[in-house]
Amino acid sequence: MKKITLFTIVVVACFAVKISAQSEATVSSTASASLLVAMSLSEASPLNFGSSLLPSIAGGTIVLHSNSTNRDYTGGVATSAATPAPSMAAFNVVGTGLETYAIVLPSLITVWHTSISTGVHTMDINSMTSLFNGAVSNATTSTLESNGTDSFTVGATLNVQEDQIGGQYSGTFQVSVDYN
Repeated sequence: MKKITLFTIVVVACFAVKISAQSEATVSSTASASLLVAMSLSEASPLNFGSSLLPSIAGGTIVLHSNSTNRDYTGGVATSAATPAPSMAAFNVVGTGLETYAIVLPSLITVWHTSISTGVHTMDINSMTSLFNGAVSNATTSTLESNGTDSFTVGATLNVQEDQIGGQYSGTFQVSVDYN
């Protein structure tokens, strides 16, 4: 009887081991990582609406497009050949080649008269647009070249207020870039 019981225990134990061995499964998986070069952004030229005339006190707008230094005028503001000449803001981008990225432009910039702080001595800049190197239309996203470089220009609209004081105006604004 001891032999039968011992035999039964051994058979049951072997059967239990086989069942648990058959329920296991193994799979190989992969692991990966992607390292992006930190993006850098540098200014190649500042946004400058150039010199314009105030033939009336009506105010108006000056539009400097992202693809040209030609300006469009409305209201009581007119073109002038005096210096400084207008220039679109221009920026250079460096990062990981063939990666897409986006730029963020401010919705509003205020510029101040450089020497007078009374009267109508501020102007707002809005409606900023950007044009990437080689593009035919404005956009806010682009793809870095295979060598990790790209560039873009920025245009905007300068809003001249009624009774605006003549003279020099300046201000700053921030542009940022990041991978999509």
